[in-house]
Amino acid sequence: MRKAIIAGVLSGLGVVLAVGISARPQKGVTVEGYVLDSACAFTKGLEKPISRDCALACAKEGSQLVILTKDGAIYWPIDSATPAKGQNAKLLEFAGSRVKATGKLYDRGGSHALVVETIAAEK
Repeated sequence: MRKAIIAGVLSGLGVVLAVGISARPQKGVTVEGYVLDSACAFTKGLEKPISRDCALACAKEGSQLVILTKDGAIYWPIDSATPAKGQNAKLLEFAGSRVKATGKLYDRGGSHALVVETIAAEK
């Protein structure tokens, strides 16, 4: 019985450690891609935005802006503060354009989130 309890505790500790490790950010990540609204990124299967006006219209209606990379990966800009604030204001000027963003990357369950530290239009 005692061995079973110890094994259970150690197993649970392993899960906690694995979850903690997977949630740690990577430093110095640079992401390059298009800023477009998340709905179009998923429902339209776009490789780039339809237009700046389209991305802005969707963002103004509340759709989250994301960064879509050349390989099709989608990065969700997030806030590291609590309570967290939406990041559309930071991305609006780049809607429909290619950007280079740096920041801390968080991966979870196949999703990518980026705490944007710097963002600039690509030439």
